[in-house]
Amino acid sequence: MQQLDMNSEEFKAELEKTKQFTDKVCESKGWVYNTNEDVNEGVIMGLARHKLLFGKRFCPCFMVEPDESKPGKFKSTDDRICPCKPAIEKEIPENGVCHCQIFCTPEYVAAQS
Repeated sequence: MQQLDMNSEEFKAELEKTKQFTDKVCESKGWVYNTNEDVNEGVIMGLARHKLLFGKRFCPCFMVEPDESKPGKFKSTDDRICPCKPAIEKEIPENGVCHCQIFCTPEYVAAQS
């Protein structure tokens, strides 16, 4: 697997784009970030890493593997591309938080305080 230099300008630029992306996801869906900054930082870094390695912001909590039907392309378990369908349709409405725990409802965060 290709290695990434997390101190490279390329990675830093993608990390900033990914942070802007997750900000827009929160804004558009009415979600908020987890109050645990370590969780948010880890997920955002994982999303940026996957974007550079695989061309998509695959959820960093699930395996990414080559797509046998499309040489040179990749897929993840349950097609988890952020924000993923399971989070939007099930996890957040039912639990108040997505599997990766970066996106939460305001009510979920309030209940954690």
